[in-house]
Amino acid sequence: MQMSFDELYKRAKAVLNPRRLSENADAGGVGAALLTKAGNVYTGVCIDTACSMGFCAEHAAAAAMVTAGENRVVKMVAVNWDGKILPPCGRCREFIDQLHPDNFNAEVLVGLGKVVALSELLPYGWRTAAGG
Repeated sequence: MQMSFDELYKRAKAVLNPRRLSENADAGGVGAALLTKAGNVYTGVCIDTACSMGFCAEHAAAAAMVTAGENRVVKMVAVNWDGKILPPCGRCREFIDQLHPDNFNAEVLVGLGKVVALSELLPYGWRTAAGG
């Protein structure tokens, strides 16, 4: 399945639903969408907690993908509550990379009209480091 980043962006934006879950937790301020090699789209939202035990929207989308039996990402995007495109944080970059060896080549929308490979966001990967 060939899907444009415009459509993937719309899918990420569609799951946005900023809300207070409790006195100590918020959710839905960031939405993410991952397109897999099989052509499926998985979405997720962030959960922010007072003691930093929450997780990013990309993690939620990846968890849905893995739950469904997939692990190969070809495109991904995250969107803030105001529609701004957000590059994945370092933790999400590393997490997605470790789910499948080819995810290193996944295309990531990092800004309006700006797409880079995940490998460009992880230029000094720990697995390929020489020496110490």
